[in-house]
This record gives sequence, structure tokens and C-alpha cells, in this order.
Amino acid sequence: MATITRMTTASTALTTAEKAFELLTCEPAPLVFDARPVPGLPDTTMPLDELRKLLMFERYGSDTTDEVWRQLAHHAREWGPAWVVGAIGVALPALTHLAAKISRGNARHADDVDSEVLAGFLQPLRSADLAPPRLWLRLCWAAWRAGAAVVKTDDGEELPLDLPTGSRSPRMPYGHPDLLLGRAAAAGLITVEAAELISATRFGDALIEHLAAEKGVSAPVLRMRRRRAERVVAAAVTRGDLSGPSPSVSRCEAAMAA
Repeated sequence: MATITRMTTASTALTTAEKAFELLTCEPAPLVFDARPVPGLPDTTMPLDELRKLLMFERYGSDTTDEVWRQLAHHAREWGPAWVVGAIGVALPALTHLAAKISRGNARHADDVDSEVLAGFLQPLRSADLAPPRLWLRLCWAAWRAGAAVVKTDDGEELPLDLPTGSRSPRMPYGHPDLLLGRAAAAGLITVEAAELISATRFGDALIEHLAAEKGVSAPVLRMRRRRAERVVAAAVTRGDLSGPSPSVSRCEAAMAA
């Protein structure tokens, strides 16, 4: 799980959760996780803050990570509020990273983003099916979508102060970025998979780290693929090659929407 430090002077949902987690894991009676049934973890019991450090700094496979979160989710559902706080505390480094990424450039929404990221994580922690694979990724996706919705909801609240009045012709090429990607794929400049990657990570809610895990490649490899495809599209835009629909664009756009 990734971690990121944010400078803040006000209490938010995530900083409050961290303080509660610290109280749960301090001596003389820290909340303890039984790691013995989890393959890949040390054959012992450990305070939850030690479990969090292991998950942050050691590279465990998805089977180990999923089993940890099945246990934590089960405890949160069956063993009371302390384990809800404990599970949140273990997830906090990742949740803080997600919230910071969403809030970048939207500082005035940071508190709301923190609250929604936490709420978005809690909902599946309490109710999601624990049996299917990628449980940790599913929990993170729910948190990301909830936090991102705060920023998206506000996108049309107010116009920029320097917005010019009157109408003008749109810049070429016309259309939504997804249409440009569809044209580029239909013309054979990039693959449909590359177009989907750009669309999902640049204009959608997808995290490239999660897509990389699903595809079985590293995030840097997937970023390099995206960068290469984006350069091809940028060059085509500059040349004006994507200013109109190509003969097969509708087929490509249908494939991307499927």
C-alpha cells in the first residue's frame, strides 16, 4: 500500500481516524491481529500498526493481501466498532494517498474528499462479497470513486472568471477526447487497448496501478505504453489527421463502449 504525507492544520475524517487508530494500537493493550492463518505473513500475532507497516513496506502477492482483508473485514463486521477503526487504520496510508491525488488542484474540496473516500471504503468493508479475488483493489476502487465524485460534482458549479463572452468556433479537431481516441484507433495509429487505457486513466476514475495489477504488469510499464500512445495521438492532432471521422471510427467507438 502506498503512503503520502499531507500538510494539514485542520482535522479531517482521515486524520481523525488516524488518531483513533493510534489509541487502539498503543500499549499496554494494543489491538492484535492473528497472522498465523494468512499464508505469507509471519506465523505469529501482531498489533495492527505492525501489520500496517508490513503491508506498506513488504511486497505481498494478491492472495496474501486478499486474505488479510477478508480477515479484517470479517472482524469489522462481527467483532465490533474497535475493529472497524482498526481496519480503517490499516488502510489509511492508501486512503490518504488516494484522497491527496483526488484533491490535487482542488484544495477547497480536500475535507469533503477525505470524508467521501473514507465513507466509500467503509461501505464495501461492511457489505461487499468477500469471496471473489482482488478484495483489496475492490475496496480501494470504491474509495476512489466516492472521493472523485466530489470533484466531478463541482466541475460545473461556477465558470472561470476570465471566460470570454460570446460564441466562437471550436478548435480543431472537434469532439470529446474519447472520439479522438476512437479515430486514432480506427485509423490504426494506436490499438483499441491503448485508447481504452488513455481514456480510463486520463478521463475516467481508473488508477494505473490497479489496471497494471489486473493485467499482470508493473505500473511503470503501463505508463510507458500510455506515454507512447499519447505521443502518437498528439502528433496526429497536430497534423490535423483526427479532425474528422475515419471510415471505421464507428466500429472502434462501439468497441470502446462495449
